[in-house]
Amino acid sequence: MTLQKKHFILILFSALIVTLFLGCESNFKEVQKSNFSEFVPSGEAEKINLKYTDSGRITAILVSPKMMEYANVAFPFTDFPKGVDVTLYDKNNKRTIILADYATSYKSTNIIDLKGNVTISSQDGQILETDQLYFDQKNEWFFTEKNFKFTDPKGTSNGQGIDFSKDFKVINSQKITGEIESDE
Repeated sequence: MTLQKKHFILILFSALIVTLFLGCESNFKEVQKSNFSEFVPSGEAEKINLKYTDSGRITAILVSPKMMEYANVAFPFTDFPKGVDVTLYDKNNKRTIILADYATSYKSTNIIDLKGNVTISSQDGQILETDQLYFDQKNEWFFTEKNFKFTDPKGTSNGQGIDFSKDFKVINSQKITGEIESDE
């Protein structure tokens, strides 16, 4: 075999190896893509205005510019990426208004995670402001470990960590500072 033939066979063999290598790499990338499932919502809605009722009485109204439902995941949840405006009504028709920049409602735990400029105000003039707040729907209980500001007709207080009933009748705070008028 001549040197030219050996050189030609070596070049041909090298080209064949390179072609096989590149072909396998491309195919491997396609296999990786097929095993990757996109995290997409199972449902989306815009300009939401939901009314919740109990025995014909409105108990809550939820308004949001956008809702994204993730019902087909292991831990189902609903996202409100553009914020929420929720009005809760008690049995005497007293309102509690909740505003947040972002909210996530978890189906299996009945916990709602409110984030960003969270404000809760009662019809009695009580206002709570914080960066993040959780709402336990089953027990109708709010809680956070974040810093908060609580304003009441009797005064204003600041602190870190608070939990309270949805009607503000029971309030437990952890680290608190401020001045509040006392009945005693």
